[in-house]
Amino acid sequence: MLRRLEEKDAPFMLEWMQDKTITCNFRYPFANMTLEKAKYFIKYSFDEENQHFAITDDKDEYLGTVSLKHISEIDHNAEYAIVTRKKAHGTGIAARATMEILKYAFSDLGLHRIYLTVLSDNIAARQLYENCGFELEGEFQDMIRLGGRYRNQAAYAILNWKEKTMEGGTAV
Repeated sequence: MLRRLEEKDAPFMLEWMQDKTITCNFRYPFANMTLEKAKYFIKYSFDEENQHFAITDDKDEYLGTVSLKHISEIDHNAEYAIVTRKKAHGTGIAARATMEILKYAFSDLGLHRIYLTVLSDNIAARQLYENCGFELEGEFQDMIRLGGRYRNQAAYAILNWKEKTMEGGTAV
């Protein structure tokens, strides 16, 4: 289901990058992405600070990317991000990929906290994050400017399940 990005994923990445119904929620100008730039991103997509994984189906077809960014060995945290191709929407694959990367972050990397921000009006994404155990920490008013207007962002985080269980809490 998750594997490192490969050059063969680049054309499928461009598909979602050029879909305005997907990229309208992002600040980065993905419409300017070229096949060469996507291949370059893939080549340098995995290091100690940023780890981007391909979400794949059972035939190893790229369906999206799930990432841990700004991995901090000092603070034991990282920023989470996910995007999927339209064909993966509504299939549950984003939730499965999220749970898989959280397990990797907590068990393999030994991280303590995973965080994210999302447009406050992106209800589908917020529902995904909440269903996967992320908790709302607050909202930032007029945090970013997209499409000529200011937008609010919601901040979410999830703490390491194992640590929570050892402290007497319940695992997700």
